[in-house]
Amino acid sequence: MIDSEQWLPLLVIVFTIITIILLTLPSTFEPERRFNKDKSPIKPRVQVVVLGDIGRSPRIQYHALSIAKHGGFVDLVGYTGSDLHPKIVSDSRIAVHELIPAPDALKTNNKWLFSLFAPLKVVFQTLSLYYTLGYRTPPANWLLVQNPPTIPTLIVAQAICFVRNTRLVIDWHNFGYSILALKLGPTHPLVRISRLLERGFSGRASAHLAVSNAMARVLKDSWGLTGPVLPLHDRPFPEFQPLDESQRNEFLGQCSATASFLHDIRSGNMKLLVSSTSWTPDEDFSLLLDALVSYSELATRAQPRLPDIFAIITGKGPQKELFLSKIRALVDAGKLSSVHLQTAWLGVEDYAKLLASADLGVSLHMSSSGVDLPMKVVDMLGSGLPVIGWDRYESWPELVREGINGCGFHSSHGLCAAMAGLFGGEKQKLRDLRQGALLEGQRRWDDEWDPVAGKLLGLCA
Repeated sequence: MIDSEQWLPLLVIVFTIITIILLTLPSTFEPERRFNKDKSPIKPRVQVVVLGDIGRSPRIQYHALSIAKHGGFVDLVGYTGSDLHPKIVSDSRIAVHELIPAPDALKTNNKWLFSLFAPLKVVFQTLSLYYTLGYRTPPANWLLVQNPPTIPTLIVAQAICFVRNTRLVIDWHNFGYSILALKLGPTHPLVRISRLLERGFSGRASAHLAVSNAMARVLKDSWGLTGPVLPLHDRPFPEFQPLDESQRNEFLGQCSATASFLHDIRSGNMKLLVSSTSWTPDEDFSLLLDALVSYSELATRAQPRLPDIFAIITGKGPQKELFLSKIRALVDAGKLSSVHLQTAWLGVEDYAKLLASADLGVSLHMSSSGVDLPMKVVDMLGSGLPVIGWDRYESWPELVREGINGCGFHSSHGLCAAMAGLFGGEKQKLRDLRQGALLEGQRRWDDEWDPVAGKLLGLCA
């Protein structure tokens, strides 16, 4: 039997640990402090979080800029591998806090190694995210977090909001478990665990933003979320605008990628096609390659001859090198004689001008959940660029109206037929689609954000 003298050291240790934990907890937000000393209202502070590259997360950057535009203060948290929007860098109301990336040794595309390394990576990300949100940033009214990724983002966000008395808003781009299923398969134990965690840790959020009406419906009806679920469609930022003919020619002549083809593009002997990608498994670029091979073969024997295609593929991602190797093999085999392919990574301004200068945009986004929407299509329409895209998912018609501002396809044959028709005998249809794109692009990000997210955060009436 243990007497009191033996218990005493153990109790001292336990109480010391508890005291240290309590004394080192992050500072909390004080909601009663609503006014400055001069009686003017204190504008909200918002932690805006993405467990990814901020520069490659346009919606998160747009959230930050909109909050700052309306007088709020932003602590923008994420990785900083790519260039940020110039206005974020120059805005004094936005503070960027870089997360420490996980060691390269924990990154792998191997299915079996992923199952082994993933838990270690999650532990590293958890510590980095918790420390940044809890100790490197001041307490905030709101924490707005992008989902996915879900693990450990939602878990850490819930913990921080509990400790710091902050309200949580989840910005749903997709479902994390559905993206994980692309890598591991839908029946994998980690996928099932991810789905349970995603549903469990999202239920206590104060509010939810969804990129489509279809996603909002799933969150409310199938997931049973009790907080407000507000559809907030992506809309183009001011950089994405149509160009007139003189502006288009000026850009195509100055851009190193297109300058050598300017004469053929202006004469109509070559059509400029643009596709943007993050080179991930939910976009099957073999569809585009197969369609371009078929188009090239068709172009040489069609009467009258179809124009050549200059296709520019923009973006960064894990499958880019595989795609480039396939292109080289097809070129060497002479299967792309009527097609010129080039990859590029452009800044926001040049990317917007490229879209406005192109003849047609292509989206290969297939939607792992069936209810998300690709931001790239929003930017294309905002630039007045008609779009053809994979249309076999529920939310696609919310963005692209068939025959009005774009067209859908569900095979490489269908994609080839669409390009041949629009560049060949259906030129008036392409002009009509451009008019539809111009009309769709008139509704801008501010028009969508202010009455939804702005009102929710207390920044707009």
